[in-house]
Amino acid sequence: MLRNELYRIIDANINRASEALRVLEDWVRLGKDNQIISEKLKKIRHEINNSFAGMHNLILSRESVHDVGRNIENNSKRNSIKDILHANCKRLEEALRVLAEYGQLLNIDTKRLEENRYEIYTIEKEVLKNEKILRLQNASLYLVTNRAGFDSDKEFLKAIEESIKGGIDIIQLREKEEKESKILELAKEIKKLTNNTHVLFIINDRVDIALAADADGVHLGQNDMPVSEARKITPEGFIIGLSTHSIEQGQNALHSGADYLGVGPVFPTPTKPDYAPTGLEYVSWASQNIKDTWFAIGGIDERNIDKVINAGAKKIAVVRAIMNASDPLKGTKQLKELLTKEKLNYEKVR
Repeated sequence: MLRNELYRIIDANINRASEALRVLEDWVRLGKDNQIISEKLKKIRHEINNSFAGMHNLILSRESVHDVGRNIENNSKRNSIKDILHANCKRLEEALRVLAEYGQLLNIDTKRLEENRYEIYTIEKEVLKNEKILRLQNASLYLVTNRAGFDSDKEFLKAIEESIKGGIDIIQLREKEEKESKILELAKEIKKLTNNTHVLFIINDRVDIALAADADGVHLGQNDMPVSEARKITPEGFIIGLSTHSIEQGQNALHSGADYLGVGPVFPTPTKPDYAPTGLEYVSWASQNIKDTWFAIGGIDERNIDKVINAGAKKIAVVRAIMNASDPLKGTKQLKELLTKEKLNYEKVR
């Protein structure tokens, strides 16, 4: 292989690695204010440049005009921050591998390049963990599933798929009475539907099933495993939500370590027959006292969503309003539109 050809490969992959590093670095520095990871990425960028610092004439070997790959269409799409981060981590890992392989032919010490490649694997886990929490914070419409009223699992899963198309942000699989094997079976099917989307997938109550199904998190009730204990057996970035049904429970939950809280039931609902409605008073309290992410839940639909938002809720969770809708796609879109509209009207009044 001619030295000029080697130089072209090295030059292209230094640029590829630098571009990927910039994308990642801007996210952790400007998007997440994470100084530690930002400095790690900056250090890797400098080490790549230093490894090839003695090759001053690389740019003379560049031939971008006649590059045969220039007109190859890139059909990959980015639908979320997760897609961007994942794609650029892979791009960086691949570029480092190419630099390490071909650099040996130019007597470059590639040991540090290999070390950097393995370090990116760890950094990727960290940035994707932060991205998951960001999706939670940006979420506004949360669906809790209910199979009652469906003649088959196929119809049930179809309704969930339609809610995803309609813009749902979070889906929780809630199966209180079903066998473990069946819950896991349903969980894996829903996980397939949420893959490659912005939608977070949560399992109700069962930490073990959530882990087995590779869900994004678990939602715990007041009588379930404490959040602190769940943290001990779940990986970093695993989302844990907690139900609260009174101001007292809300106060206790402030220091529970949960990533988000459920506030309700606001109105009467068959999903929580053993709990008296908390009314809008608890929603108002939550809006003034819960600084982290929380969702108003319980009997909320298109007829009363305005009352919930006017009480201070910015995020809601629903069951029947979507699962029992004649058209789950339309129902999801309608709720999302109402949520945005009422929120804007409420903020204008304030």
